[in-house]
Amino acid sequence: MEGGAYGAGKAGGAFDPYTLVRQPHTILRVVSWVFSIVVFGSIVNEGYLNSPSESEEFCIYNRNPNACGYGVTVGVLAFLTCLLYLALDVYFPQISSVKDRKKAVLSDIGVSAFWAFLWFVGFCYLANQWQVSKPKDNPLNEGTDAARAAIAFSFFSIFTWSLTAALAVRRFKDLTFQEEYSTLFPTSAQP
Repeated sequence: MEGGAYGAGKAGGAFDPYTLVRQPHTILRVVSWVFSIVVFGSIVNEGYLNSPSESEEFCIYNRNPNACGYGVTVGVLAFLTCLLYLALDVYFPQISSVKDRKKAVLSDIGVSAFWAFLWFVGFCYLANQWQVSKPKDNPLNEGTDAARAAIAFSFFSIFTWSLTAALAVRRFKDLTFQEEYSTLFPTSAQP
């Protein structure tokens, strides 16, 4: 550990966007953000169909409005969560207390693992509803590419959120080491 990258050693320093953009957890968060846009955008734009014989729109996933609703809800909430944690990544170097940093990283672990689970459920749910959809409900194959894109990017999101959680665990271990080091050697400089 050089220069207290995770502790109070760099707290209060100037904001460096280049360093922020190069961090793996920031890159994964941006990728997760883009994936969530693809999922909810695909479903909102082309996930609802209407037939000439019916006056109401129906969900492309087996006419199940809950499937479209789940995909849109998870996508929008993941989008907002990514923005929140990107803001935390920007603010993180300014946090001087190791305990506050640990709380931020612990929340990142929990939230990222929770979102990986939600994306897994979403992938399974959308794929299942797509599999049992009847061809007669969509004879012109409208929106099929968007439906498949939502399923695919739900699958990819499982891995991006899981990797984000794994990186947060690594950050937590670094913070725990730094806290123990400062407890053992209170008068020496940060590791």
